[in-house]
Amino acid sequence: MAHIRQMNKDPLISIVMNCYNGEKYLEESLKSILNQTYENWELIFWDNISTDNSKNIFQSFNDKRFKYYLANKHTVLYEARNLAIQKTQGEFIAFLDTDDVWFKDKLDLQINLFSKKNIGLVYTNYINYNKKNFFIKKKLASKKLLPFGNITKKLIKEYSVGMLTVMIKKKLLDNHQNIFDVKFDMLADMDFILRFSKKTEFGSIQEPLAIYRQHENQLQNKNLGIQVEQMFKWYEKIKISKEFGEEKDLFMIKNRCKFFQIIEGINKKHYLKSLKEIMFFPSFIGRVKLFFMLILPRIIFDRIISLR
Repeated sequence: MAHIRQMNKDPLISIVMNCYNGEKYLEESLKSILNQTYENWELIFWDNISTDNSKNIFQSFNDKRFKYYLANKHTVLYEARNLAIQKTQGEFIAFLDTDDVWFKDKLDLQINLFSKKNIGLVYTNYINYNKKNFFIKKKLASKKLLPFGNITKKLIKEYSVGMLTVMIKKKLLDNHQNIFDVKFDMLADMDFILRFSKKTEFGSIQEPLAIYRQHENQLQNKNLGIQVEQMFKWYEKIKISKEFGEEKDLFMIKNRCKFFQIIEGINKKHYLKSLKEIMFFPSFIGRVKLFFMLILPRIIFDRIISLR
């Protein structure tokens, strides 16, 4: 069970929250920070020139740990996040968006794991929350054991890190100005996490300590093609940069890109072409999964893709 410590004895955690017109769920998110049993934190609230009531909602909270910053100009999310990180003063950094929430003992449980040697990042399980009309669906993000330690290969094979659950040691960041690659607006989280996993061990907490709110536009299959395109661009980036020097790592990443490219072909109803590509897919388990996706009734296929 988490316990309350003395603030002056504990390391400062900087919480980064980027906001652009996030008024709808902002109060709930902010309250989940205030309710943390771990008390030595600062909130870096980066207002990306919102035009709604976000600023007033934020400033209605009278807490000196809440720090408001207004952007000079509107930027893409990951550029805004990079700018917000530059304002952090903490030994550790955590991330929360304006529509997500934390359980009250999240920070407390995570900070405990950093006492173990060589751990540079701690992440947790979380709950996917989807409300459509009057129906609410809650689903555990991962039903499998979350990997820990040196987990780069495991993450390439099956990515399982939700950014809203991440806490990192700030000193391990190479460049405090360009942490997230702004070219990958749909993959920048994964890009950062995989690169970070090459330099440090990860700690994981199996229980869910956050709630991720899914929105309708995030569940649409039309985004899949953009993701596939960015995945191949990302593969070319890391191949050139040699950040993933081992041939096995690059091979696994290329296969992952190809796997989702075939799924995109099925999504576009290019069934014959997809079947041919499945036959030559290098992984037997991958071929079985893809063939299963190919023969599924369309309504079930769409449902699986929306939950990926």
